[in-house]
Amino acid sequence: MTKRSVLDRTVLSLFSGAGGLDLGFERVGFRHLTAVEIAPWCVATLRRNRPKWNVIIGDVRQYEPTLDEKVDVLLAGFPCQGFSLGGNRDASDSRNTLYKEVVRLSRSLRPRVIVIENVLNLRTMCIPGTNRPFAEQIVHELTQAGYTVLYDFFRVSEYGVPQTRRRFVFLAFRGVPPNRFHFPEPGEVTSIRESLYDLAQGKVIDLPNHQPHWGFASQVHVETGERFKHTEEVVPVRFSRTASDGNPIRDFDSPFPAIDTATVWGWAQGNVSARRVEKDRTREKYIRNPDADVTLWRVSASRLRSFTHREYARLQTFPDDWVFEGSNKRDVQLQIGNAVPVRFAEVIARTVWRSLDALDRDEPFNAGRRSLRAQLLLL
Repeated sequence: MTKRSVLDRTVLSLFSGAGGLDLGFERVGFRHLTAVEIAPWCVATLRRNRPKWNVIIGDVRQYEPTLDEKVDVLLAGFPCQGFSLGGNRDASDSRNTLYKEVVRLSRSLRPRVIVIENVLNLRTMCIPGTNRPFAEQIVHELTQAGYTVLYDFFRVSEYGVPQTRRRFVFLAFRGVPPNRFHFPEPGEVTSIRESLYDLAQGKVIDLPNHQPHWGFASQVHVETGERFKHTEEVVPVRFSRTASDGNPIRDFDSPFPAIDTATVWGWAQGNVSARRVEKDRTREKYIRNPDADVTLWRVSASRLRSFTHREYARLQTFPDDWVFEGSNKRDVQLQIGNAVPVRFAEVIARTVWRSLDALDRDEPFNAGRRSLRAQLLLL
């Protein structure tokens, strides 16, 4: 094994998805060793954008690393669908126990730091047959493997991402963390203006995964075709979840709710309005609950269009040259919606880098304070 520079720090990722977490760590200076991902289109995306990365397609449960150099950081954004409020929230979902593969590989790879990213509901959902939340169990098992585990939750809109989504992050240090370690301090809330305004107004067209087409086909929202001034501002609107989440007409100076794999966003221009109406639950299509009495939002405008994949990717803070592969819209939307926002990944990566600096120099950690909710559990 060749001797490495102190600043040559390596990262290996599990459940890599479309590469948001990996890309954030690359930006900070970590050298990528391997990415393991089971979804073929995610693998195609990774290989398209980083042909020099070692991308392995396969089930993490069968992965046995054969590396000739040490791993400094192990990344693991294991699937959240079993925990998420946007999914089935099923404690018995087989994907919920994939964290055990992180523990298994931490015993063989012995990384200096393990980064686990997931949804906030890990702290409340309990393992079937026990009163122990998954978060506590993850901490317990990593502690048994020789790690000191800290965790906290983050509103990513306070870390450069124009969404209100919240994420749960574990940092596990082999041995002990640096003295005076603190998670990064939140900043100002990020609006969608910087990410989307130029695309919305048609100022940028020639980008990958960006083919904007007016003419949104909908059973509930109406494109009226009324005359309007083309200098009128295009505004963001929500097309799905018509019974909730407040008025669907949004502005550019606030963050969006979490970008997921189900909510449909779009644009409206000309004579834009939204109103609540009662649904005829005796004759209309797609009646899930005939006894419900909730009113539904209906958007109308001279013209409507849905977001392009590039617009969703901008909200996840992927760079414009990151190309998503897929055979249809759903293939791409799943990759983007399930990704870790790149800017948030970069914030976590910078914290890990500074932590390793402090440990290597035997100095206190000097990043911004965010210690009130940070939790240190020694089980």
